[in-house]
Amino acid sequence: MASPDAAPPVPERKLRELPGTTSPVEIVARVLSAERREVTRRSDGGRRPLLSGLLSDGTATVRFTWWDPPREGIERGLVLRAVGAEVREFRGRAELTFSWKTHVEPASPAELPHVSPDELPQKTVRDLAARDEGFRLRVRVVRVQPKPVTVGVERRIVHEGLLADRSGAIAFSSWSDFGLAAGEAVELAGGYLRNFRGRPQLVLDERSTVTRVDPGDLPDPAELLRSTPIPIARVEDEGGGDAVAVEGVVVGLLPPSGLVYRCPTCRRSVKSGICRVHGQVDGQPDLRARVVLDDGTGALTVNVGRADTERLWGVTLADARARLRDQPDPSLLEEALWEALLGRRLRVRGSGTRDDFGVTIQPESIETVDVDLDAAATELSARLAGGR
Repeated sequence: MASPDAAPPVPERKLRELPGTTSPVEIVARVLSAERREVTRRSDGGRRPLLSGLLSDGTATVRFTWWDPPREGIERGLVLRAVGAEVREFRGRAELTFSWKTHVEPASPAELPHVSPDELPQKTVRDLAARDEGFRLRVRVVRVQPKPVTVGVERRIVHEGLLADRSGAIAFSSWSDFGLAAGEAVELAGGYLRNFRGRPQLVLDERSTVTRVDPGDLPDPAELLRSTPIPIARVEDEGGGDAVAVEGVVVGLLPPSGLVYRCPTCRRSVKSGICRVHGQVDGQPDLRARVVLDDGTGALTVNVGRADTERLWGVTLADARARLRDQPDPSLLEEALWEALLGRRLRVRGSGTRDDFGVTIQPESIETVDVDLDAAATELSARLAGGR
């Protein structure tokens, strides 16, 4: 029997239940990210270790701060039980603090809160915001394909693609194989959002659920891929997009273009046989073209892969390697590619991301647009006359 002076038990809470409470709580959650650093104490100038990052339990994602954490062992994917964690609100979001009063120990993934999909709120793609978790999404699978990746020393398969509803489209990656196929209408639950190359991406894992549903008014995949081109300036303002269409004239070619060599493991470009991730490798030959497209409102880069480069250039990878044997100067190949593409008008559809160098599109499709020079000249003359 507990004594009258015993402290009341600490309530166990799901992370989505934290807003509105300030008393200590007990939580079970998975570490999504963790970063170690030291801060300087104002009292004596000494250094104090600190661990901060993100926790998730399938209902929400919250930031945590852990003072004087263990020296090692707290890595991404670890499930923790924390008793006596303090809750505070910062900029409208709940945060957790682990102090000397908090008892933290490893927990089993089976101890994570059970969340029924019916408990989760229904959202649209447009509703999704950074760090969102604990929602349902009814969408159409626009595309999906498996991709081999290396995680540490382990080779795994991640399924990547694009999802869409009437409000918008979003890229996704899944570490579990749910058997998704292009064109299917599905309801997803238990996913979470992360930023990838400056764009939000939906992540599905072993805790996510997928249910096939009636498509209703969900868009047809072909409808998205036939979308009308928009001004490049708008794509720049929006920071890219997961299903954008643009049209413009080729005005530049960025290196490395033409014949390149790739790491057989990660497919990154290698230079002098060196991959920046895997070191010395036997590079595999490939063709690519980093095209600068301009429509008069702005410019962006299109990373054209081998198949489209061969089609637009009219030169195959085998042809390019034969030319290089005859004239061992890669710059001549790049120059020939540049001459073949300069001034071509292209319509490009795909996903675009923005970084410090501007917007880059990874194309789903590239079409050559025939330009009626007489009509274009007449239109230009009329515009110039109207501006007098």
